[in-house]
Amino acid sequence: MMIKIKTSKRLFFLLLPVLFLCQSAFAATPVKPTIQVGSYHCPPFVIKHDDGTYSGLSILLWERIAEQLGFQYTIKDLGLKELLQAVSTQEINIGISCLSITSERELILDFSHSFYETHLAIAVKKQGYLASVKNIATNKHLLTVLGFIFAAAAIVGAVYYLLEHKVNEKLYSKSSRRVRLIEGFILGLLFITKGPFNYFEFKTLTGRVITVILAIATTLFIASVTAVLASTFTLGLLSSDIKGPNDLANIPVGAKETSTSSEFLTNHSIVHRTYRDTNQLLQALEANDVEAIVADDAVLKYLIKKSKEKGEYEDLIVLPYQFEKQNYGFAIEDKSQYAEQLNRALLKVRKSPEWRQALHEYFAEK
Repeated sequence: MMIKIKTSKRLFFLLLPVLFLCQSAFAATPVKPTIQVGSYHCPPFVIKHDDGTYSGLSILLWERIAEQLGFQYTIKDLGLKELLQAVSTQEINIGISCLSITSERELILDFSHSFYETHLAIAVKKQGYLASVKNIATNKHLLTVLGFIFAAAAIVGAVYYLLEHKVNEKLYSKSSRRVRLIEGFILGLLFITKGPFNYFEFKTLTGRVITVILAIATTLFIASVTAVLASTFTLGLLSSDIKGPNDLANIPVGAKETSTSSEFLTNHSIVHRTYRDTNQLLQALEANDVEAIVADDAVLKYLIKKSKEKGEYEDLIVLPYQFEKQNYGFAIEDKSQYAEQLNRALLKVRKSPEWRQALHEYFAEK
């Protein structure tokens, strides 16, 4: 019996150093705390589902970063204003959604590197055909172009009339001077809008020389006028009288509260109504509570596209004007110990095929 006790004691003393070393090794391994994440619904960057789960570009990016860094985390749903406040007071460690990096926000918190670039844009409700025709008929750019075309046609027609009307019976077949002048104007109009006539149509040497010179000039002119007219007619049919952010000053406008869109409108002295989220913005535009809304281009296009797939917001469109560049990043607490690691992991994910595929899936036109 004594021999067994002595053997047990010897075994204990032999294993004691091993146990001590194991304990030291476990104590030396740092235990990373659970990261407190704040977010808000902002498709396609953060999509909160009815079962409480999340998806979207920002969520995908964060999940891959957390995997690389071995982070455990919990996600708390907050509004934009509450999220920025919570990060600035370090109630949460990081905010992920469609957060624009701004100098004003940098005063109270930090940001990661940018992971997506977009712009502000304007969405309106498509007008009826009568309103579109009115917009086209009263469009100043269109009237200016048409005025220039008619003036140029009159000048070209007058020059050819003076040079050719006595010797060119083919172009000036009528005996009445008034009718010949009209023929001259028609000739000039065709020359300006259609392009140069055959060199041999003209009898005088001066007329032929002018034809060669105008052949070069009208080719460029016709291309420029075609582009301007196409743009004018397209915008006249789609938009209203809004041709840019400066036209928002005299109409009811909406923006999301605490957003960069609202800040932009305020900085440009444009009175506007604010709404809690982008869905409320779209509802206000659909109900004609406002005539235009301002938000991030990528978010507006995605939400309107998805709504139209479900038969909603059929008349809402995003105007083809982009302004005020936006760079999205994660909001992180000031002087975060994880900032460098997070940024390195973020850049790595951005270069991955998975990220490029996700961008294609969310934003590709179908």
